[in-house]
Amino acid sequence: MKYYIIAGEASGDMHAANLVKSLRQIDSDATIRGWGGDLMEKAGVQLVKHYRDTAFMGYWNVAKNLNKILSNLRLCQNDIQSWNPDVVILVDYPGFNLKIAEFAKKHGYKVVYYIPPKLWAWKKHRIKTIRKSVDLILSILPFEEAFYRELGITVQYVGNPTVDNIETTLNRNELSSEFITKNSLSGKPIIALLPGSRMQEIRQLLPVMVSVQQFYSEYEFVIAGAPGIAPQFYHGILKGIKLPIIFNDTYQLVFHSHAALVASGTATLETALIGTPQVVCYKMGGGFFTYWFGKLVLRSIKYISLVNLILNKLAVVELLQHQVNTKALSYELGRICKGETRVKMIEDYRNLQQILGSSGASTKAAQIIVNFVNDSQ
Repeated sequence: MKYYIIAGEASGDMHAANLVKSLRQIDSDATIRGWGGDLMEKAGVQLVKHYRDTAFMGYWNVAKNLNKILSNLRLCQNDIQSWNPDVVILVDYPGFNLKIAEFAKKHGYKVVYYIPPKLWAWKKHRIKTIRKSVDLILSILPFEEAFYRELGITVQYVGNPTVDNIETTLNRNELSSEFITKNSLSGKPIIALLPGSRMQEIRQLLPVMVSVQQFYSEYEFVIAGAPGIAPQFYHGILKGIKLPIIFNDTYQLVFHSHAALVASGTATLETALIGTPQVVCYKMGGGFFTYWFGKLVLRSIKYISLVNLILNKLAVVELLQHQVNTKALSYELGRICKGETRVKMIEDYRNLQQILGSSGASTKAAQIIVNFVNDSQ
């Protein structure tokens, strides 16, 4: 069968790549084309366009790059029609993927959404688009299944693929001394900086994350480099400040770190499942206005971090927009480096692991997709 799959950022690329591997194991005749990143291409996807050229984050950046976004939409739509797949699989990335869902359904293609939009959090008007344009939702958050089912949308919970990624990728047997030697680090306890996977968020978050190091000379601050972003980009932001940047080994970096400062997103869940105390940061252009507008839009939910949403409590601190400053970040980092806050956070992480359960999400999702397409023919 022919599968067309679309992901729009680093985490989506990772989850889509694992799904592709499972699809190819189940369907030996699978031909897979799509939009994504290096991991998807390595897994065997005929890559049309890399996500580094399609990811725009924040209201202002979307408005500023509207022509590029529309051009990418047209390119994707034309490519789908030209290639004529048996199914279109959408992975997260709702702003773009919901437009593709509408197009694909209108032109008679089967549409599966893996890692669906967080409509329980915001933009609930998109429910109409989902109901009209998506044949099947494969959910990765335990509470989402009931939410979508009550809306009359066909949904199956498959487990969380982040659990799979960590189990198959993280080497918990690696010694800290081995990691330090491998990466030429100083040997001080590590504070990991995960400023995100997109250039816009890295520009916003990395400078303030780095500014905290002046108060923590007993630690070594190490940056997790994002896939597809050159070292020169980070050096330009650091402006002469010399910090280690480690690429393609983020799980091991987080595992060997005493604490982490993490951009809001999938990385917060990964950090929690690895077991490293963290402060969650979200900052985009617009300052207090964006904070106020975001609070207005997100008034139906309490939290932005997946960790807190799944646990339904404030297990990890969330600093948003203007709250992401040197003083606040330094204070919160101190609280998770030692003391009761650190102990309690690690305890909450154990509860999170129990809720999400064991691995197997990618395999289950792939089997459901293959069965769905076969049954629909």
